[in-house]
Amino acid sequence: MANDTKPATGIKGFVRWAITPPQAYAVYLVALFVVAGLSFYLGTLKPKKAVGIAPPPPVSAPRN
Repeated sequence: MANDTKPATGIKGFVRWAITPPQAYAVYLVALFVVAGLSFYLGTLKPKKAVGIAPPPPVSAPRN
């Protein structure tokens, strides 16, 4: 009755590896940097102008 436990591979193995204490800190920091980087990148994008919508008419002062 030998324990033939082979190491888990794939996503399960990565999750098991990532939640152990030393790696958990690194995984957390990497995820934090990825989220911050994506947030910064998406914040710098310019929105596309809608096609077929005219700009609003200019506002003028009322005449007496």
